[in-house]
Amino acid sequence: MCRALAVALLVSTPLGLQAKMDESQVYEPVAPTIDQARANILIARQLQFTHFRDLGISDELSGDVFDAYLEYLDGQRIYLTREDIQRFDRVKPQLGSALKTGQLQPGFDIYNLVQQRIIERLQFALKTINQGIGSLDFSTDETILLDRTEADWAENTAALNELWTRRIKNAVLAQRLNGTDDEKIEENLRQRYEGQLKRAYQARSEDAFQAYMNAFTGMWDPHTSYFSPRTSENFNINMSLSLEGIGAVLQSDNEFTKVVRLVPGGPASKQGQLQPADRIVAVGQEGKKTVNVIGWRLDEVVDLIRGPRDSVVTLEVIPANASDETVTKTIAIKRDEVKLEEQSASKDVIELERGGEDYKVGVITIPTFYADFQAMQAGDPNYKSTTRDVRELIRELQQDGIDGLVVDLRNNGGGALHEANDLVGLFIDQGPTVQIRNANNDVQVLNDGDPSVAYDGPLVVLVNRMSASASEIFAGAIQDYGRGLVVGSQTFGKGTVQAVRPLNHGQLKITQSKFYRVSGGSTQHKGVIPDIEIPSRIDKTRIGEDALDHALPWDQIEAVPHTRYFDFSGIIGELRKRHESRFDTNPEFKLLQREIEFLEKQRQLETVSLNFDKRKAQHEQIERTRLTIANARRELRGEEPFDSLEALEEWQDAQAADLDTTDEELDFVIREGGHIMADMLELDQQMASILQLRHFAVQAPAQ
Repeated sequence: MCRALAVALLVSTPLGLQAKMDESQVYEPVAPTIDQARANILIARQLQFTHFRDLGISDELSGDVFDAYLEYLDGQRIYLTREDIQRFDRVKPQLGSALKTGQLQPGFDIYNLVQQRIIERLQFALKTINQGIGSLDFSTDETILLDRTEADWAENTAALNELWTRRIKNAVLAQRLNGTDDEKIEENLRQRYEGQLKRAYQARSEDAFQAYMNAFTGMWDPHTSYFSPRTSENFNINMSLSLEGIGAVLQSDNEFTKVVRLVPGGPASKQGQLQPADRIVAVGQEGKKTVNVIGWRLDEVVDLIRGPRDSVVTLEVIPANASDETVTKTIAIKRDEVKLEEQSASKDVIELERGGEDYKVGVITIPTFYADFQAMQAGDPNYKSTTRDVRELIRELQQDGIDGLVVDLRNNGGGALHEANDLVGLFIDQGPTVQIRNANNDVQVLNDGDPSVAYDGPLVVLVNRMSASASEIFAGAIQDYGRGLVVGSQTFGKGTVQAVRPLNHGQLKITQSKFYRVSGGSTQHKGVIPDIEIPSRIDKTRIGEDALDHALPWDQIEAVPHTRYFDFSGIIGELRKRHESRFDTNPEFKLLQREIEFLEKQRQLETVSLNFDKRKAQHEQIERTRLTIANARRELRGEEPFDSLEALEEWQDAQAADLDTTDEELDFVIREGGHIMADMLELDQQMASILQLRHFAVQAPAQ
């Protein structure tokens, strides 16, 4: 029934699926295979019976799957019209029951119609470019909406033509403002649209199936997803860390490829310019022309970025903080293999002079929670792991006579769970570290059974929005035990555990359990809230578990008995007061606030002008602010300011070309962690209970 309705739906469209799109090419609709139908049935069963979330396949779910599928296929609402959407009304309520039984044709028919509409739009764009961009009028007061995810669907084809004319004008304006001449602009846009058109004609059955399955699996939670056989291969390579590339985790984001996170110790992380939420629009190889990758499949973009060790790949990206999609920057990264030793923990020392007193604060930076499993399984007594390395670093710092310790977990996305458990054990006598609850409500408690303590002095843990998973387990345990203070910004909130299960066709990554702190609260969705907050440039509305659709909610279970080493409630108010007083006069913090305010202002822009003069004025204002902030930072470092934006951009290009550039200077957030440590040492004789570990046992109340 669903299949018949869906097929009839598409036959009634103004252009049939076999309609000729130009003089030489015809779009060939893709169709599901028997293997895909079987995989669909297996996925539906796994989701219903083994996923952590108890969610049935209902009529209501049908609508949600439909909406998620359309968001993936046309998230900016630039291809389909309201008329197209209305044609789906009869099919939409039946998607759930069809997915339950492996009837994939309705989803494939939707995919085919969208591909057809994409082809029509790109043909319109190329026709407009071929007529010459000189005919476009930039003297009117037109504007364009930057984010159309919540916009109304265009009424008809004429309305889409108007929208696309504005999109083309926006792209032309951006390049003109960057000094590109019209001939080059036409060449750039023609290359972009022709590349997208080529890929639309080359749509594959697997593209439709993966998109449809991920719209379906995403109803349970954002970390449950289907991997096609090709994607499974890439996933397995990434998990083994043998991939020679740039060390970045990527995902599709509408027509763009988005950076999800950087692998600690990887080339992109060390180079320092690529950031989470940046969107890749073009990829260039040494000695070759840059290729526009807007509209490309994710696996194709990955293949283009991947390459031999020591070769250079150039990425053109839309920065996460860009005012609109036409603002780009170019980043050169030398490919390399991500090595375990480059992910290793490292140490440093901060020396502070406060009121005639000198303080020496140790700093241990942990990029990820790692363990050399191969060496461990081979019986190597000297295998590397986070806990082993940190234990040795603590010993060395204690020999240096440190007064306190700062553990930096910023940008640490997690890793080996048992390492987070063992690392907590370096700072407590023994006891539980984390609780794990599965779909059957069975709770497993991980414990540190080793009574030895590597460090019993005052402790500060630094976190930010990119601290996730194992980082949140460690920070949460330190906070619950009263073993130290957590400083920074709210963490990511990734409190779920996934398993990868093979299918007859590809793999399913499925969420099977959830993390809870020893105090009973989950790290899921909420993350860890610092005791002392430091603002961050990272946009919390775009990065973090609570920014993801269908994320599992925060909840709590019973606490488990655990020791409370110190009650900071008596001094936390004074610690915050001193911190705020320092930051009120700290020039680096004032600059950070200025950057945050600038970025927030850019994020709040809903539209941009298509009037050349107005757009130029806005562009120049943004560039002046960029130059002012860059010069303020250089002055803080005792460096000569740039005399122009061109000088700043030349310097940035030089930095990008210097592929081994790293900033070894300890940043001011780490130094502030040291100052908070010194405050702790100064405040009251209560701190003697930390310094001497005169802890008292507290049975945590049930919640």
